Amino acid sequence: MVTHRRLRRFNTRDTYPNQSLDNDLCQVVIAGNTVYLRGQVGSDFDGNIIGAGDPAAQTEQAMANVAQLLAEAGSDLSHIVKTTVYLTDPRYREPVYRVIGRWLKGVYPVSTGVVIDGLAQPEWLMEIDVIAVIPDEGGDGDGR
Repeated sequence: MVTHRRLRRFNTRDTYPNQSLDNDLCQVVIAGNTVYLRGQVGSDFDGNIIGAGDPAAQTEQAMANVAQLLAEAGSDLSHIVKTTVYLTDPRYREPVYRVIGRWLKGVYPVSTGVVIDGLAQPEWLMEIDVIAVIPDEGGDGDGR
């Protein structure tokens, strides 16, 4: 019995050639109708940093990644239920949240924001962790 699926598998030795790592990971895990995304940052799926030094540009890339991964999983932005946003500087809160707010207008997920000392690569200024659902046929799951 298959309990979950993994999409976009990778190994960290390829993703982080500047580090001595050898971990098998993936970008998406689908368990039942729940979609868990790997934290998304200001890099494209080839590992290129987008928006170096610009938290808003990095957030645009991260949210584009989120949208693409959710589509690949059979969901979309409207089905995000939880976000956790990590910032390396509290001054990035407004530019980062403005971008996220535009992408998630009308979605109303629960959200947690955390300021941290750093992320896995020094160029990354923000990271967003997302949990979403795959909707049942015929229902939007809004439950207002």
